Amino acid sequence: MAAQTLDLSKHGINVNQVLRNPAPATFYEEAIKYDGGSAIAKNGALVVRSGKRTGRSPADKRVVDTPEVHDDVWWGNVNISLDEHTFDINMQRATDYLNTRKRLYVIDGFAGWDPNYRLKVRIIAERPYHGLFMHNMLIRPTKEELENFGEPDFVVYNSGKFPANKHTEGMTSDASVDVNFKRKEMVILGTEYAGEMKKGIFTVMHYLMPKQNVLSMHCSANEGEDDVALFFGLSGTGKTTLSADQNRKLIGDDEHCWSDDGVFNIEGGCYAKTINLSEENEPEIFNAIKFGTVLENVGYDEETREVDYEDVSITQNTRASYPIEYISNAKIPCVAGHPKNIIFLTYDAFGVLPPVSKLSPEQAMYHFISGYTAKVAGTEMGVTEPQATFSACFGAAFLVWHPSKYAEMLAEKMKEKGANVWLVNTGLTGGPYGKGSRMDLKSTRAIINAIHAGELDNAPTVEDEVFGFQIPTECPNVKSEILLPKNTWDNPEEYDKQAEKLGRLFAKNFEKYQEGSSEAIINAGPRIPVEA
Repeated sequence: MAAQTLDLSKHGINVNQVLRNPAPATFYEEAIKYDGGSAIAKNGALVVRSGKRTGRSPADKRVVDTPEVHDDVWWGNVNISLDEHTFDINMQRATDYLNTRKRLYVIDGFAGWDPNYRLKVRIIAERPYHGLFMHNMLIRPTKEELENFGEPDFVVYNSGKFPANKHTEGMTSDASVDVNFKRKEMVILGTEYAGEMKKGIFTVMHYLMPKQNVLSMHCSANEGEDDVALFFGLSGTGKTTLSADQNRKLIGDDEHCWSDDGVFNIEGGCYAKTINLSEENEPEIFNAIKFGTVLENVGYDEETREVDYEDVSITQNTRASYPIEYISNAKIPCVAGHPKNIIFLTYDAFGVLPPVSKLSPEQAMYHFISGYTAKVAGTEMGVTEPQATFSACFGAAFLVWHPSKYAEMLAEKMKEKGANVWLVNTGLTGGPYGKGSRMDLKSTRAIINAIHAGELDNAPTVEDEVFGFQIPTECPNVKSEILLPKNTWDNPEEYDKQAEKLGRLFAKNFEKYQEGSSEAIINAGPRIPVEA
């Protein structure tokens, strides 16, 4: 059956050739014909390039300030306000550009696997790769659902090839990603990085779900025989890798919601980092890269079409986008019960945090609000080596409400369901960046397996001198000497200095959250006075 066409005149677009929800094979044909630089790899994936921007541009994200949302939004560096008039200018610029194109692609799909909360999303784009990407990342409607789709709840206008006007008030570069909750629209100008669409929809869900008493979360999730686990963490901390476990069913790799009925995935696909990907270390992800998968900014041999996952000549943020059913043990539909274990993943660039520690409820809230990790090379423009950072709720870049709202919702659900909370360091051990080495994946997987199996619930522990959490001293299939980070350093005194330094960074960062936090949560932080 040929791809459907669609009249976009109600969106201000009058292009005759509009392909609606075409098959992946059609996207391949369109990309090869019309999208320069696209190629088909030996493994069957579509290899594409995202242009000069190979990561998100958070400084260019804007939220339109309207009376309807003004009192809800956490305004500041994350949600930078934009007035309605400027949004109209950018929207006109985007639709004018789309009207110059000979052919466009529309993807109609859903965000949210629970039918009670799902959002109908429409993507309008000019690049076939963007269409295939969102075909993968949204929940794909059945033929009947597409026929009865009706009006979308939210529309994304992707004019990423066309720049924003830097002289327009409120613009800081030639890229702009603008979200308008009042008009239920999003405009993309000046960036062809596909992740902006994915995270834009996540931002929308981050606003809408809490209004319905549903917690939206930047986390992955999987399910064992009788337990569900959540993995919080920023890009590069291991959410996708560690949740893709051949012995457990994958619910999703990045974006979820927690309702009164349990957990559900927001997305219909996965967006995995592929740097140094190997079948040995990450077989589920490696084998998911086949026909229908988008390989973004990944190197390959132009003669043999063999993919080179070690090639970072374009960016270190190489990515693969594929439907979630490409993971052999994915749980479809992507819904599950309430979590038993909540795992905070962090890439500690200081080499201070232990590979695993158990948090009290108060410590859990402190570390959730803090969201410590390091920005990993390639996830954002200009980041070439790890940088220590704090990102509230392990995803501040996508929050709309104040972090305390999400934290309070998480605390309430944790208490109600009695979930255990663990802090797992997938970053450095034996020293800081430049001296230490990254935790080996086998040891981290063994720790995660022990958490799932309940083997750490009653393991012997020692209390961390600076952070106060409990560090297990024994874990099956993990060398005991690496469990206590101080033992992995050549110079214990240097470790103490780094631990105190990191503790001070935590305390300084948390100052802005003290108002509204209980004494118990404040006291759950590091035992280090903040320097004057």
